[in-house]
Amino acid sequence: MNPQADNPPSTAGHVARSALSDAELLHRHIDGDPQAFSEIVRRHRDRMWAVALRTLGDADEAADAVQDAFVSAYRKADSFRGEAAVTTWLHRIVVNACLDRMRRKAVRPVADDELIEAAERDTPLPDHTGDREISLEVSAALKLLPADQRAALVLVDMMGYSVEDAASVLSVPSGTVKSRCARGRAKLAPILSHLRNRSDLTRVSSAKGAELRDG
Repeated sequence: MNPQADNPPSTAGHVARSALSDAELLHRHIDGDPQAFSEIVRRHRDRMWAVALRTLGDADEAADAVQDAFVSAYRKADSFRGEAAVTTWLHRIVVNACLDRMRRKAVRPVADDELIEAAERDTPLPDHTGDREISLEVSAALKLLPADQRAALVLVDMMGYSVEDAASVLSVPSGTVKSRCARGRAKLAPILSHLRNRSDLTRVSSAKGAELRDG
């Protein structure tokens, strides 16, 4: 019996590709494998979508940013030098796509007093108990931050990445990530102060971040 007769070529190829590392898949894509990049997208699209959604705070914008990022990664795969993990390289492209969209909107950074006023005007009263309501409040608050601070906080506080990993994604020194996170947290503090003593806030951010980070 021919062992290949029970496995169509496409299925066998999928199994073989799924066993490869991200770097190996990327090299196969560069060498002309028409399905290798699709496997990379399958593995990482949910994680990249989470980063984009947290950063942009808008589902449509996030979807467009992720699409732009994967198209860019597809076309520029030969720029990957293996100095960082493929996931870090993809995160960098996604975050840059998000930042480009935010900058194109030319949103003027708001002052601290404006942040407080916006929170008092737009943030619902702290009578929520569900994870979704808390997540929505955090997302709304994040949208008030400058792009660089928002990106750093999303990676470190929401997605659970180390400062060093976030620095690699953002292509900045670790000290810069720490500074951006500190400034962002300081601006968010008065907005989210009503959530400070709620244990489920930590659970929402850390558990969700671990789930998305680790797949």
